[in-house]
Amino acid sequence: MSDESLPQDVPPDALPEYAERVLEVAELIPPGRVMTYGDVAEWLEEGGPRQVGRVMALYGGAVPWWRVVRSDGVLLPGHELRALGHYRDEGTPLKTASRAAEGHIPRLDMKRARWDGGERAEGHT
Repeated sequence: MSDESLPQDVPPDALPEYAERVLEVAELIPPGRVMTYGDVAEWLEEGGPRQVGRVMALYGGAVPWWRVVRSDGVLLPGHELRALGHYRDEGTPLKTASRAAEGHIPRLDMKRARWDGGERAEGHT
């Protein structure tokens, strides 16, 4: 898949095949764990972080979107408090925000929270 946006000629009720695959991976991530956009692309062996981010922005509301994250652990801009609530509910490892951090919003502790996918799910393509 190229760096271009997803096709614009797809009917609104149709989910592109790549998007379906990205959302399936998001649903596999266990509570309290995360994968980066790049991790998801690597798992799928297709696309890249930008394509995964685009899918999550357009279609991610129906899956645990807060489990697909930036590699630096910064919470999704504009959705920090919603995501933080999910992370706290699930026990996702966080790093305390420094006093200099805007809004004192913590970051994800990527070393502890990142999920490598373990064994590929049976039947996963």
